[in-house]
Amino acid sequence: MNLVNYEAEASVLGSVLLEGSLFQKLTVTEKQFDSNQHKLIFRAMKQAADLEQTIDLVTVTTNLKDAITQVGGTTYLLDLTESVPSTQSLLHYERLMFEAYRHRKSRELAIRYAENPSDKKLEQLIVYLQTCQELGLDKQETDNFDCLKEITNMIFAGESACAGLPTSYTDFDQMTGGLQPGELIIIAARPSVGKTAFALNLAAGHCRNLGMSSFFSLEMGKKQLLQRLISAEGNIHSQKWRSLLFNEQDYAIAARAVGEISDWKLRVQEHNRTISDIRASLRKTVHDHPDEKHLAIIDYLQLVTPSSHRQRRDLEIGEITRELKLLAIELTIPIVLLSQLSRSVEQRQDKRPLMSDLRESGNIEQDADVIAFLYRDDYYHREVERTDLVEVILAKQRNGPTGIVELAFFKEFGSFQNLKKKEKRERYEGA
Repeated sequence: MNLVNYEAEASVLGSVLLEGSLFQKLTVTEKQFDSNQHKLIFRAMKQAADLEQTIDLVTVTTNLKDAITQVGGTTYLLDLTESVPSTQSLLHYERLMFEAYRHRKSRELAIRYAENPSDKKLEQLIVYLQTCQELGLDKQETDNFDCLKEITNMIFAGESACAGLPTSYTDFDQMTGGLQPGELIIIAARPSVGKTAFALNLAAGHCRNLGMSSFFSLEMGKKQLLQRLISAEGNIHSQKWRSLLFNEQDYAIAARAVGEISDWKLRVQEHNRTISDIRASLRKTVHDHPDEKHLAIIDYLQLVTPSSHRQRRDLEIGEITRELKLLAIELTIPIVLLSQLSRSVEQRQDKRPLMSDLRESGNIEQDADVIAFLYRDDYYHREVERTDLVEVILAKQRNGPTGIVELAFFKEFGSFQNLKKKEKRERYEGA
């Protein structure tokens, strides 16, 4: 019987020191810690949380004050963070703590009864033993009735209702039902086809629908991304940002676009490069804004730093996609992850991407709920009838059909638009 689990206690504290926002998700309290050393550290964390401070090594050390020596100094706090292989196992560490706590309490009550037996103490012991197994178990599981009620509401909402977050691309939403909470959506293409532009359009569309978009840019700076958003919103030629030769009309349009974008709930982050940083940032955003409809976009997969280094790059990529899928489920939000394609696509006569073209694929196919490729004929062939057409090839959709959605892409503005009914009819008749 395991009465104390110091390793589990240390792992819980180490996880919170790595990602302060995890403190709000803890179900353990101070009484579940057996070590006085760990109780002091937990108390310092709670003090920081109560004061709405960021929980990290600095705030915990500051709140410990003179008690810092009793816990082993900052050296021990650093040891706690280094002993945690992954914060994804926090729930497992908590369960181990609850298990040890239940055994301690059961033993304590049993000893009390044995030392001085009485009917009252026997009744207390029986009641506790009957209920202690539930201590620390997750109570937030939705029962069947609640799930069936949600499904019924979706059915009676009407066929036109979008089950997920609408993208404002009609054909895409009809095929996917929008961006579904809890899903990992991969958008892949060769360089300069329009991945970032498409992702920015998704973020902008979600903000216009009064949602909150978190855009993690690992390749471009925030200023450059915002310039591209202004171009897309105001139809301002992207080349003008290089020369800054704006005319009066450009100034007016840009000012109007800036005003609109400043009202959006858009968070562009350019410094979170590790999977741990991205996970901590998203958890904090969702926790701080629980009533918002959240969308996360990461640009792009191959630039994300994994939690641990592996000998093979494909295993690292697989670890990243697996952790992002688990995060999407945990936070109940869609996560759009951009990805590059390998050069193998260039060696075929038909350049349309295939699943096997996913660069350093690892477990991408397994973890992703939706995999979509962007393809442009004019990227490979200069003499084409239309240079403003892009195909969104839905190669995988776990809960829906696959197929191709066509959109108009105005490269000079970085803007994606729905094809007009007339254009779609003409393309269908000419096929």
